Amino acid sequence: MVGRFRLGVVPGTTPGKWIDAWKERMPRAPLELVPIAVSDQRAALDENRVDAALVRLPLSADGLHLVSLYEEVAVVVTSVDSSLTAADELEISDLSGEVHVVPEDDTLVLQIPGAHAPRFAPPTTTEDAVATVAAGVGFLVVPMSIARLYHRKDLASRPLLGAGTSTVALAWNADATTPAIEAFVGIVRGRTANSSRA
Repeated sequence: MVGRFRLGVVPGTTPGKWIDAWKERMPRAPLELVPIAVSDQRAALDENRVDAALVRLPLSADGLHLVSLYEEVAVVVTSVDSSLTAADELEISDLSGEVHVVPEDDTLVLQIPGAHAPRFAPPTTTEDAVATVAAGVGFLVVPMSIARLYHRKDLASRPLLGAGTSTVALAWNADATTPAIEAFVGIVRGRTANSSRA
């Protein structure tokens, strides 16, 4: 029997369609969404605060099962007054000479040749970094869903060509696979209620 299922979700992930499928297939098994920070995603799994989690890679796979779900393009987030907003798309070379704000919970780990580090300590969170660039200080590079999540009227975002993508994955402890996890993996992999596990 499948009991309660605790699904961790990092900011920007969109589990809606999978939750709807879960409710339809598992009406007697409640699914609890547990918000977790990217910086805390591994600890949430290691400490069993969640049964599984939608995480952003890179994440050490040691002791975990990981199923890649989708890729997100990177976007530049900056103040609406920035000269970077003149183009519809940006290339990495366009960012040379600009101030690159990188929060401590950054997952893209991009090196921008010619960009300058700010003269202050890195913001702890992406949300703090967004507030910094909204005030007119530099730019930030994040996955598109993060730019949407923290969108404000004083911000603009532009796709960054050649920056690679951010991978969202489903992760759970390899030694703690449960019927609930197997059911959710089936849902995210697109298996129908009547299909086998093959």
